[in-house]
Amino acid sequence: MRESTMIANALSPVMGAEILDLDLTKALDSATFEAIHQALLDHLVIVFRNQRLSAAQHVAFSRRFGDLMVHVKTEYLLPNQPEVLVLSNKKHSDGRPVGFEDAGRYWHSDMSYVEEPPLGSLLHAIEIPPEKGDTLYCNMYMAYEALSAATKRRLEGLQASHSYLASFEGKTKSGYARDTLTEEQKAQLQEVTHPVVRTHPKTGRCALYVNPGFTVRLEDLPKDEAAELLGELLNQVSKPEFQFRHVWQPHDLVFWDNRCTMHHATPYDTQFTRHMHRTTVKGDRPFAA
Repeated sequence: MRESTMIANALSPVMGAEILDLDLTKALDSATFEAIHQALLDHLVIVFRNQRLSAAQHVAFSRRFGDLMVHVKTEYLLPNQPEVLVLSNKKHSDGRPVGFEDAGRYWHSDMSYVEEPPLGSLLHAIEIPPEKGDTLYCNMYMAYEALSAATKRRLEGLQASHSYLASFEGKTKSGYARDTLTEEQKAQLQEVTHPVVRTHPKTGRCALYVNPGFTVRLEDLPKDEAAELLGELLNQVSKPEFQFRHVWQPHDLVFWDNRCTMHHATPYDTQFTRHMHRTTVKGDRPFAA
């Protein structure tokens, strides 16, 4: 088998790499695909520059990595392409939002509230503001590795509960504008538990798996102790030294490993358009070594 000539250029010491001169509208040979997969494992976040993909091409490339997930917010899925979630501040002619406008404006790991959370997500920038609207990423390997030995011992075998509904209600009560969920959507969103420290199924490395977006409590600890420890962990995973900032360029396609990162969309001037398409690759149930 021939070796791929693809090059992934590191974007920061923390994580992130960009891949240039690769046209994802064209078929990829197996060597190039394997090089992309390895780049994701090595760099956690990879950026494909200048990708003018149709929705169908976006889906086809994403599906190379596994089955795709369909988001519960079906009103924001592309017609005839339900694997694509639209993130957008555009409006239909009748004033209805075209997509999720406020999605991800807090630290989170995508869909940690399901039993088998995503392997990763691929976000395609179709229209972006001239400035701001960056995305921050956190390296959850580094966040775990920087903990003290005593804290690591406390986390052994510990489970955390994740809930979209609890997070959704909390943001609504705090005045953070969100649209509503139907009863059918709520029925799909049952609380789940995952290890606080998960083992990556490909690299074997340990990563913290808690996030401010959806982690609601730690299990099997006294309430006050659990709340204090969770607060410490959420502070840990939000530290700047574990972060990489992606400044979007037109037609970037960004692929992040959801098993060892979390991310945060930053504000922008909403007089400008921000319109993106996201696919999500199904992952495995998190496990601890």
